Amino acid sequence: MEMIIDFPGGLKVDAHFRGHTFKTDQPPADTAPMPFELFLASIGTCAGIYVLGFCRQRSLPTEGIRIVQRNHPNPATGLMDLIELEIQVPPTFPEQYHAALVRSAELCKVKKTLENPPAFDVKTKVVETA
Repeated sequence: MEMIIDFPGGLKVDAHFRGHTFKTDQPPADTAPMPFELFLASIGTCAGIYVLGFCRQRSLPTEGIRIVQRNHPNPATGLMDLIELEIQVPPTFPEQYHAALVRSAELCKVKKTLENPPAFDVKTKVVETA
């Protein structure tokens, strides 16, 4: 998958792929999430996709289910020491599925990529502009 990253002005950096644009910004303007915030949100939303899929496969209602993500940065580096995902369910959600919800969330592709990080190849290339 190819993504195009461009610089629309100020401290904005946008990503374009599959017909979508993800806008980011940095303070002080703060007109969009910061890139690192989008990265962190991808963890919880990915886990949410797996929880949603689990519930849909079993015709379990998703009303009242939510994931609370708590990010614990290292004060010295700003990198995450711990990311907690708490799947909150209503009292009516069958207890027999609680552990299975956790297992489903742990299948998240973003989480698995962090656990087995990819190699990076960063380079420059001169291209002619029209």
